[in-house]
Amino acid sequence: MPDEVNEAPVPEPRTPSTADVPPPAPESTEDWANRYRYLFADFENFRRRTERSREAITRQARAGVIRELLPIFEASRSARAAVAALPADDPVRHGIELLDREWSTFLKHEGVEPIATVGQPFRPEEEEAVGDAPTSAEVAEGAVAEIVQQGYRFYGGILRPAKVVVARAAPETGAEIARTEEAP
Repeated sequence: MPDEVNEAPVPEPRTPSTADVPPPAPESTEDWANRYRYLFADFENFRRRTERSREAITRQARAGVIRELLPIFEASRSARAAVAALPADDPVRHGIELLDREWSTFLKHEGVEPIATVGQPFRPEEEEAVGDAPTSAEVAEGAVAEIVQQGYRFYGGILRPAKVVVARAAPETGAEIARTEEAP
């Protein structure tokens, strides 16, 4: 007999079948409820974030337009001051005053507020000092003595800083210092 080799057939590797995979553990209703709450909270946070972002972009665009309109508003203010000497029944004076009232109403409606006021303390975060003037009875030291260019706030932020002249006490000269030192 020839050499007979009883070779056992080599089993082929098994591929996993659906019968071999255990069924997933049933998830409780509480797990689904928690997932829903987290997903809903994430969505609400996303919605609020995008709303705030949209509002900020809108505010920035409005601020840019208003910033461009401020010189026109200030020109109407200058025109109003120029026609103040005209009689009250003059149609030009009446028209300029009407224009100024409309501008003021528009800026107030948009939330634009003037910053500087004569006599109020100088605030370097909102005002830019462009000069100094001597103090007077109406204006104390460190207060705004004159407004060169009005500044404006818009939604709590600075649209444009004010340019002001600040009241300062006159510096003592050498003769005045010597007299104060000699006095008993």
